[in-house]
Amino acid sequence: MNKRRLEPPTYFLIFLLLAILLHFVLPIIRVINSPYKYIGIALLVFGIWLNLWADGLFKRKNTTVKPFEKSSALILEGPFRFSRHPMYLGMVVGLLGVAIILGSLIAFLVPIAFLITMHIVFIRHEEKALEQTFGQEYLDYKKIGTHPIFESLVFSTSSFRNNE
Repeated sequence: MNKRRLEPPTYFLIFLLLAILLHFVLPIIRVINSPYKYIGIALLVFGIWLNLWADGLFKRKNTTVKPFEKSSALILEGPFRFSRHPMYLGMVVGLLGVAIILGSLIAFLVPIAFLITMHIVFIRHEEKALEQTFGQEYLDYKKIGTHPIFESLVFSTSSFRNNE
């Protein structure tokens, strides 16, 4: 029996709607006003661009983008040089951009909740699957990370070193 699961973009849309709903229902306090809200637009656009860039690499390498399917290639170029999961990073940055656009404090809880949810639902599983599929190559790639929760999203600056 094929168990149908929600994919990360669906979670992104749910959290996006949650941010907007919370902003209007429980605005608590406005922490960002114009003209600083325009920074949010830039972050939202950057998050979308990061997702499209990473997705394009998946397609070019002819490997799956779906979290619970087996990868056929380990991508180490492009945004994968600084993030093991640039698509999740793009979604978090996009939600942060939306929080800035909305400007209310409550909206800033949504990107944090999204990050934690992605880690629990997808990233832990993906990390294990990639270790099993690519072995030492992935373990070496993984050593560059900085913090247990955030290391899978953003590496330290040492990840920009020259390829050996």
